[in-house]
Amino acid sequence: MTDRPGATRRKVRVVLADDHTLFREGLRELLETDPDCSVVGEAGNSDDALALVERLRPDVLLLDVEMPGPGAAAVIDRLARSRSTTRVIIVTMHENPAIVHDLLERGANAFLVKTIAGEELIAAVHSVNRGRDNVLLSVSRDTMDRLDGSRGRIEPAQQPLTARELDVLRLVAKAFSNGQVAARLGITESTVKRHLTNVYAKLQAVSRVDAIRKAVGAKLLSEDDRLR
Repeated sequence: MTDRPGATRRKVRVVLADDHTLFREGLRELLETDPDCSVVGEAGNSDDALALVERLRPDVLLLDVEMPGPGAAAVIDRLARSRSTTRVIIVTMHENPAIVHDLLERGANAFLVKTIAGEELIAAVHSVNRGRDNVLLSVSRDTMDRLDGSRGRIEPAQQPLTARELDVLRLVAKAFSNGQVAARLGITESTVKRHLTNVYAKLQAVSRVDAIRKAVGAKLLSEDDRLR
């Protein structure tokens, strides 16, 4: 969609499904710090999650693996049978490669561990909402090595990075913190975070290391830009 002066940008509509109320509240607060995200519903079990998705037709469903009810696999299967256009992001503490592989094969669009940074989660929400054929992974190297490499492979940048985004990424590649990047470039730390969120979305990355790797692979950064 092309933004016009005075036009209201459409927010990404998200449903949260997790049986831990405190975690859901934290997710809601995090996502609503992004002006382009809107949490439209919450569920504490799989049945309620399905009912909300069918009624509200959100853009993205953040889904825990272990909840009361039929479970994540059944939710994804049900959405597939109903030809739902809602994108599914698995957010869990479990990294069992068999579970990762099974849920991705069933049609999950991302598999993220709950230890990821908030800005990475927001970037993942925007990335799966924009990219209809992409799969995002944020798991340990051991889990990645044990997965079938045919899934979870993401192509490099679909959109060019701006000059400022590249400046930020070059400093991040040299292990500068957000505060150090801000001081070096003469911008605020919140601006650095916003640039990184854009970088993650454009590169379809889920972490700083992943963004750097993809930027090098896409020849947006050189090996010399990496920390020595």
